[in-house]
Amino acid sequence: MGEILIGSCSWTDRALVGSGWYPTGRRDAEGRLRHYAERFPVVEVDSTYYALPSERNSRLWTERTPDGFVFDVKAFSLLTGHPTRSAVLPAGLPGDPRDPRTLDEVWRRFTDGIRPLREAGRLGAVLFQFPPWLRPGVRAREILAQCAERTAGWPVSVEFRHPDWWRGEREAETAELLRSYGFAAVAVDMEPSLPSAIPPVTPVTSGRLSVVRFHGRSSAWGTGSKEDRFRHEYSDDELREWVPRVRALAARAERVHALFNNCCADAAVRAATRMRELLDDFRGREAEAHQSAEELPGVTRPVS
Repeated sequence: MGEILIGSCSWTDRALVGSGWYPTGRRDAEGRLRHYAERFPVVEVDSTYYALPSERNSRLWTERTPDGFVFDVKAFSLLTGHPTRSAVLPAGLPGDPRDPRTLDEVWRRFTDGIRPLREAGRLGAVLFQFPPWLRPGVRAREILAQCAERTAGWPVSVEFRHPDWWRGEREAETAELLRSYGFAAVAVDMEPSLPSAIPPVTPVTSGRLSVVRFHGRSSAWGTGSKEDRFRHEYSDDELREWVPRVRALAARAERVHALFNNCCADAAVRAATRMRELLDDFRGREAEAHQSAEELPGVTRPVS
């Protein structure tokens, strides 16, 4: 059984910082990360989607967290085909983000920015969350091939936002495509009634890693403000749906990252804590059942 790491999709989100979850005396940049890392073994860095990461920050993150703690880093917007403001691009580059020289330099700086995490063995994965307009097809395959070439040797996870990738017969084709590049497929939990909802499939496409991202089940996904889109309190019943699924992923991958993205106040860290408790309860009941079966009359323990 693989290791299951549970955490949230940010430790710096403004709503979390303002929720009071961080105690007095630990609300500066260093204190917040240390406080978080004492409670969870993994976190997703979403700030790297909005601005390129820096080597200095990556180095500080490794220094402020214990051995074994890992960071999943979200790929910069330009690298996944999302709109990118010229103001966040490196100075001196062509103004058009589509210019190949700009793209090459952004890749270089992104690579340099996460290097301290890679060298310290603290990079859990680089998350490529592709936009909803990236449909299955020839162009999408070209983009994935280019991504594989640029990220050779990195741990990579891929989340598709267009539901056709995982619908019907295409599910097996998508899984095989990701498997061919060694990319870990990201399973998604979101409001299932939405037309854009990603099916809650859980393919394992990398023996090293499987990822689940819990976006919450708000019906305002894709329409309201950020607070509206992610405002969701996971119930125990909703989390229990995923307990056997997460366990099944861990049976096929060396490590599973379960990350909560319902970033409204402290909802994500509370849901992560509760999911860990439910998984522990499940393991406990499983162990008790196994022990009881061994103690039944006529049951012989195997000789080791």
